[in-house]
Amino acid sequence: AMMASRFPEVSYIEQPNGGVSAARNRGLREANGDWIAFLDSDDEWLPKKLIGQFEMLAKSQLLVCHTQEIWLRNGKRVNQMDKPQKQGGWIFEHCLPMCAMSPSSIIIHNNVFKDVGNFDESLPACEDYDLWLRITARYEVAYIEQACINKYGGHEDQLSHQHWGMDRFRVLALEKILQSDLSPSMRDAATIMLIKKLTILLNGAIKRGNAELINDCEAGLKRAAAIG
Repeated sequence: AMMASRFPEVSYIEQPNGGVSAARNRGLREANGDWIAFLDSDDEWLPKKLIGQFEMLAKSQLLVCHTQEIWLRNGKRVNQMDKPQKQGGWIFEHCLPMCAMSPSSIIIHNNVFKDVGNFDESLPACEDYDLWLRITARYEVAYIEQACINKYGGHEDQLSHQHWGMDRFRVLALEKILQSDLSPSMRDAATIMLIKKLTILLNGAIKRGNAELINDCEAGLKRAAAIG
């Protein structure tokens, strides 16, 4: 009722909880504009975010734009020392270690989704990492160095707290992207990263005594070796 009265131009859609990818994909199906932007529940757009991005997109003639971000935990700004420096251009290899673009910072032309597909609802985490690999393998991206979103960390319900070994899901995304049409340099870089992540996972599985994950990692390493 509040949404309808205060923001009559907004379409509010409710559906059973099927995960973040299902929610975003529902939004993609319902959207009828040329440009798509996301805002996660624990993030905040800063003033002039969209204006700045549209100016950058018009200048660059690109179809994807992301921005710098500010991380806040318990009301204080924190540095993400383990995060690679964000950048624009052809950033496929930059996106291989971990998620290099925040969903809430990004704006993407609808034609990009028609080309590469939507979020993978089979992935319980790292669904954004998976999509960014598919996008950056085919599209150059614009980047705004000014922080345009606030990200609020430290919530117990965040996926990073729910799943140990997030690289398990990045491995699935890497194996999937390697089945697509990549340039030789992209294929080599993705294969090297896949082997690196599988090796780290295998060592962790051995320490934990996780026989199932050990078998999965060993099988994955054999498949990765065959790619080379």
